[in-house]
Amino acid sequence: MAPVPTIRMVAELAGVSTATVSRTLSGAGTVGARTRDKVERAVAATGFVRNAQARAFRNRSSRSVILLVRDIGNPFYLELYKGVEEAAVDAGYKVLMGDARDDDVRITHYVDMVRERHADGLILMVGRFPAPLLRRPDLLPPIVVALETLGGLQVPTVRIDNVAAARDATEHLLALGHRRIAHIMGPMPDGLSTDRLRGYQAALEARGVGFDPALVSPGDFSLAAGRAAIRGLAAAGTVFTAMFAASDQMAVGAIAELRLRGRLVPDDVSVVGFDDIVLADALEPPLTTIHQPRQEIGHRAMALMIARLDGLPAPPADLVMPTHLVVRRSTAPLSGSVK
Repeated sequence: MAPVPTIRMVAELAGVSTATVSRTLSGAGTVGARTRDKVERAVAATGFVRNAQARAFRNRSSRSVILLVRDIGNPFYLELYKGVEEAAVDAGYKVLMGDARDDDVRITHYVDMVRERHADGLILMVGRFPAPLLRRPDLLPPIVVALETLGGLQVPTVRIDNVAAARDATEHLLALGHRRIAHIMGPMPDGLSTDRLRGYQAALEARGVGFDPALVSPGDFSLAAGRAAIRGLAAAGTVFTAMFAASDQMAVGAIAELRLRGRLVPDDVSVVGFDDIVLADALEPPLTTIHQPRQEIGHRAMALMIARLDGLPAPPADLVMPTHLVVRRSTAPLSGSVK
């Protein structure tokens, strides 16, 4: 039987110290390009990374998974957590929740927590993933992505079709007669935000309505971003009769700022959000929005993770969950007085 590859074998083959091998594989410290190349060649020749990593994950289990989200204070994640936690408890796992804030240092910290066996896997609901980690996918722990689009990360994913959903939201406003439709984006160049902008543009194009960049405002999915968008549009003197916000929180912020400025929803401005958060139907007026099945998405994401951790066949999967428009009282036909 061939000996089990060790870090010492890699070091001897590469002609470096075991400490240098460790730094190279972990991404910690500075390692020259030539040395890194020698270590990576030795790793490939010995099969050390593949075998050692597989052995560690088989033999040392914490029975816990980290759910890493963009903003732990956003109520959007409550239903997602419920779905993840429900599936986890059924399988004997516990769920830890982390706040990424879309910060590379924080995301790397949580990846390292799993590498160090404080948890068995990582469910990502973040808008970015550190480039240095993408360069060594063979060193990544078990990961499942939920809702987000993270280019270059080939792992199981549960998501929605953001382009189609955003198009549905915008088409609803167009069908009500609106043509001057503002859009508050999510953070750019985030893939999710880009897709929602594309859906907005596609709906306008399909109706022969020209795209006006002046109607598009930057955002970050927060209440404050919704308020800021209205202030910016007002300062620029931009005329609009409807608005599609890329998140419910931004829609709520926009409605609050419109009210401060004496503009009523939907009498003066129709507003559509995205997410269908728990409070969407308790607002005044209740918010028209895109519903996504967050609890089921969380449940599916955890099911994929359990399959990976239990050693079941789990090739990269791309599950697309359905969405639908929920029409409430924040939208209305274009009034002659605001055309």
